[in-house]
Amino acid sequence: MKRLLAVLLLLAHGAAAQSTLRYVPLGDLRVLDPVWTSAAITLNHAQMIFDVLVTMDEKLQPQLQMAESATPSADGLRWRFVLRPGLMFQDGSPVTAEDVVASIRRWGARVTAGQALLSHAQAMTALDARSFEIVFSRPFGPVLEALGSPVLAPFVMRAADAKTSAFEQTRTTVGSGPFTFVSDAYRPGDSVLYRRWPGYVPRAEAANGYAGGKVARVEQVIWKYLPDQATAVAALQTGEVDMLEAVPPDLAPVLSKRRDIVLQVLNQTGSIGNIRPNTAHKPFSDARARQALLLLVDQAEFSATLAGSAELAGVCHAVFVCGTPYETDIGTTPWKKPDVARAKALLAEAGYAGERVVLLDPVDQPDIHMIAQLTAGALRAAGVNVDLQTMDWSTVLTRRNTREAPSVNPAGWDLAFTLWGGFSLSSPLNNTPLVASCDGKNLYGWPCDNEIERLRAAFFDEVSAEKRFGLIEQLQVRYFEVVPYVNTGIFRRVVGYRNSVKGVLKTLYPVAWNIEKTGG
Repeated sequence: MKRLLAVLLLLAHGAAAQSTLRYVPLGDLRVLDPVWTSAAITLNHAQMIFDVLVTMDEKLQPQLQMAESATPSADGLRWRFVLRPGLMFQDGSPVTAEDVVASIRRWGARVTAGQALLSHAQAMTALDARSFEIVFSRPFGPVLEALGSPVLAPFVMRAADAKTSAFEQTRTTVGSGPFTFVSDAYRPGDSVLYRRWPGYVPRAEAANGYAGGKVARVEQVIWKYLPDQATAVAALQTGEVDMLEAVPPDLAPVLSKRRDIVLQVLNQTGSIGNIRPNTAHKPFSDARARQALLLLVDQAEFSATLAGSAELAGVCHAVFVCGTPYETDIGTTPWKKPDVARAKALLAEAGYAGERVVLLDPVDQPDIHMIAQLTAGALRAAGVNVDLQTMDWSTVLTRRNTREAPSVNPAGWDLAFTLWGGFSLSSPLNNTPLVASCDGKNLYGWPCDNEIERLRAAFFDEVSAEKRFGLIEQLQVRYFEVVPYVNTGIFRRVVGYRNSVKGVLKTLYPVAWNIEKTGG
């Protein structure tokens, strides 16, 4: 502990304790480009140093951020955006419409929401230094929703940086956000240092979720990577760090008894376990076998096991996630209660006759490993011949690209597992596992359903919010008919911080602006 404190004090460069927020992230920051990767730790880093055109408040409603105005034409085919005055990059150069256009193009080359937006765009042009225009070849309804996602967001970079291929990493970290990245102090596997940038111009509104005024109230933020959870919790207790992104469920009861520590769930959409069937071969090429999986997953059991307590768990059968604007109960009733007998019947109807079913189980990913174990138990209870194959996560990432059946290819598989942030599934714009294109270019598992794709396309085309919600309902009904994936319920992580930390915002992941410290 003494060594840890010494490192933190050295990084602080003599700043007063109340001017430094000492934060323990959930992961190690290795990649700095938020377009090249979807890793949450990199996206959190990007929120520190970059800004965005549009973002979302704590109710997940789009709000203007760098944009002063966003004005559609009467027919919705032309959107004009004007930037707020005085925006600057951290090298002193002004933020221009050209920078924003280049950033949106790079983001749209990789991110589902951006791909949808750009597929409708006929042209995107900078009109002058502060304004640009998107001209659509056909209506695109969720313009602000697409641009405003705080996950896989279109962070605004300098045009020269944004012209880097989306499939290559940028090598610079010059943003226009409230904090600067101190490259000389960057120690992968150990620590990251950010300093308040005095040139940032926040919005006048109060901070609200990711929206409003991003006011940096501390001089610097130190991210200290502590992979051992017990060490991280001990550092919070002694005051050597101020905040933990995630408190281990088994250690939360210890912290909850302390008056000097606050435990809080910031992200109500939580994380969601995900079972992905390989639809390229039997048995899960048949939708009835995939429906059987729905009936074998007891969400209450799965989510409580992952959360560590029933209080942090949630049963949610809404395809676009409970607690979001697109939550609906339509079509869920037949699938809410586990039903082993009915699952057996569906498997039989699908032609399952005792063949080996291979599950990919990453033992070095505790949450995903638990989902694999629970799924194996549920399948065995239904009489399925389960082959639970243990491996590390890197092997899973390689093997899940194999389409062939295990009987044909030793690397073949039937069920793979992962986690999604709840927000990442909350709209057709960002729900990647829902994509059911029949070209084989969608996510591993490769579901193919022309009706899902027709409805997704109609959602993008629809400008009426009411009609878009109607399409959400149709998509949900169709989901239960074809089941491209199975969710295992919501589990929520608890953020822990000392009571000297004030102004923590309700965001999907903790952010550093608006936070101040009243003591050491």
